[in-house]
Amino acid sequence: MRAGGTSETKAPNDEVQQLLLTVKDQVEEKLGRTLAEFKLLSYKTQVVAGRNYFAKIDIGDGEVIHLRVYEDLQRRVTLHSVQVEKSLHDDISYF
Repeated sequence: MRAGGTSETKAPNDEVQQLLLTVKDQVEEKLGRTLAEFKLLSYKTQVVAGRNYFAKIDIGDGEVIHLRVYEDLQRRVTLHSVQVEKSLHDDISYF
């Protein structure tokens, strides 16, 4: 990983899945609907004054979204943005 860049794509794990679940309500609010599924498929990280997570999420019915989530140095987690209409094959990139 180059300075300021994102990491390589990482496989899902329980720790990151749980971290992302903390912003599920915010994602549902942005999308304007309740999500029956919210499964981490893969992710990248970026070290800043804290950490950015760029995640590919399966939200059910064949729909995939990308999230950008920020965790600050005090471990507070906030949703930064959501990209919709993604596919399983779309690479996770900085946004």
